[in-house]
Amino acid sequence: MIVRPNQNWLSLLFVWNGSVLQSVIPQLIFMGVVSSLAVFTHGKIFGEKIPLNTTPFTLLGIALAIFLAFRNNESYARFNEARHLWGNILIASRNLASQAYSYFPTQIDQVEFCNLLAAFSYALKHQLRKTSPKEELTHLLPPLVEEHLSKKLYVPVAILNLIRDRLSRVDSNRNTAITRLLLLDAQVSELEKSVGGCERIASTPIPFAYNVLLHRTVYAYCVLLPFGLVDSTEFFTPLLCVFISYTLMALEAIASEVADPFSDAPNALALDCISRNIERSLCEIYGRELPDEIKPRRPYLFT
Repeated sequence: MIVRPNQNWLSLLFVWNGSVLQSVIPQLIFMGVVSSLAVFTHGKIFGEKIPLNTTPFTLLGIALAIFLAFRNNESYARFNEARHLWGNILIASRNLASQAYSYFPTQIDQVEFCNLLAAFSYALKHQLRKTSPKEELTHLLPPLVEEHLSKKLYVPVAILNLIRDRLSRVDSNRNTAITRLLLLDAQVSELEKSVGGCERIASTPIPFAYNVLLHRTVYAYCVLLPFGLVDSTEFFTPLLCVFISYTLMALEAIASEVADPFSDAPNALALDCISRNIERSLCEIYGRELPDEIKPRRPYLFT
């Protein structure tokens, strides 16, 4: 994910990382070639003039802009919900760690409990990205627990079951113990809800038909546009067509990136950074040494 300080208008004109420009450069080169051919042939194909003017492109452009806005709104809604879910994970993890630390300071192994909570966020991140959590779980969990989790299909849920199992072993002879356990169990349930919400987003993409229709419409509009403008704009046609194509194709590319908030694309959520911040927050609650903060791999880029 790209995280930048506020920049002035001039700097934004030359931003490269995170602008999706690099992903649409081949398409823009193609549009430049098509536009140049339209200029050199005076809008003819195989000697026949294509009878197009700007009127149909104006009407189609309005409809296309509305459709692109709908697609981007739907994509950002998924991104925003995913960020809220991970915010809830941070809140519930802190609450659970703080309550366990305060209510049962001696009945719960604090190091083990802190590591399990930290391992949960890492395991969820890898499940959503379809990668292996082994490397990050190794330094947090003992070999027996890691071996147990390696046999599980849904590792984050298995870790929550282990956390609930640790809480069930707490001595509940005191009258207030059950109430306190219920408070802790409520936070575990919040984490389970967040897992379900993330799985819902990851397993339910935007319907494929929307993507196909938008993609075909954008490219048909951009390819035909030079033949509708060539009579009025002449040698400026390639410049105008490439700029308009950049706007439409970049919007489609942004929507595709944002629609998958758990990927490692520049405009997806910085799950590596979020997971590490959760671990750092838990370690601070238990008075342990904080792991290093994640730095961007290249200027302003977090993952």
